[in-house]
Amino acid sequence: MSDQEKKVDTARAARLFDVRRVIGGLFTVYGVIVTIVGLFDSKAEIDKAAGVRINLWIGLGMLALGLLFLLWQWLRPADEHR
Repeated sequence: MSDQEKKVDTARAARLFDVRRVIGGLFTVYGVIVTIVGLFDSKAEIDKAAGVRINLWIGLGMLALGLLFLLWQWLRPADEHR
């Protein structure tokens, strides 16, 4: 294996295991789940949260944060930082 092939393999592994991708993916998935739960909150759950649809708002916030992490990872890949 040549040095160039090793560099390509290392860069590919760095992109695959980039912490921004992992965090962004998890926040995006959990954000979608919590947002869906928030859309179907019962009146009792909303009243328990002082009249705020907390699951909906937190889900949307998690979704936005996850997408920001994925956007950051896409705009500034790991191999650019070297």
